[in-house]
Amino acid sequence: MRFSLVTMRIRFSYQVVFLTLLGFGLLTGLACDGQSDETDSTGEANQNGTLQSTDGAAQSEDGTEQMSESTKNEVAVIDTPHGEIVIRFFPETAPQHVASFKKLAREGFYNGTIFHRVIPGFMIQGGDPNTKDKNNTAAYGTGGPGYSIPAEFSDLPHRRGIVSAARSQDPNSAGSQFFIVVADSPHLNGQYTVFGEVISGMDVADKIVNEPRNPRDLPNRRMEITVRIEER
Repeated sequence: MRFSLVTMRIRFSYQVVFLTLLGFGLLTGLACDGQSDETDSTGEANQNGTLQSTDGAAQSEDGTEQMSESTKNEVAVIDTPHGEIVIRFFPETAPQHVASFKKLAREGFYNGTIFHRVIPGFMIQGGDPNTKDKNNTAAYGTGGPGYSIPAEFSDLPHRRGIVSAARSQDPNSAGSQFFIVVADSPHLNGQYTVFGEVISGMDVADKIVNEPRNPRDLPNRRMEITVRIEER
């Protein structure tokens, strides 16, 4: 299913009613309208297609990461046409999502992708490898890493600056796509996995979300990104 946050442009004031009436059936990370390819197993996934951490962090008996001090201090730095966005992670509440994001970033998976969905007063969404192809915009929002990540919902609220995992109707279908909330969005709480927060560069996110866009909320200008993991 397409990993787009809404199937049509809507005013933020009507989002809660819209999501309630449809029972989140149109959501993907907040809405879906295509066929997802994020649930296929690859060499980086186990037999169930779920992520196995490969970033060197130790695993406890219950499968959660045991974070070293250096790993705890790691952040993601997203370079965009408007500047840097720096994200800190929440490994205590979403260890598998954090491990996946770091793994993909270290592999260069996100480099050359774009923020393909921007909705003022709501969020910006990226992380789809299909967006590297400038000539196949119809496929934007449907791509992933080839594996899925089990939901790690928590009581962390979707406040401004939160980084959360996009998904299809299946709660356990998150992959590489993510979104950054530019305005408090409490109707998303408990429905999507919060795995990080912007600690620097929300002014950059605000510029991206206000880029001129087409009817599908795709920015007219490519908001291409590179992502690296640093210790700070």
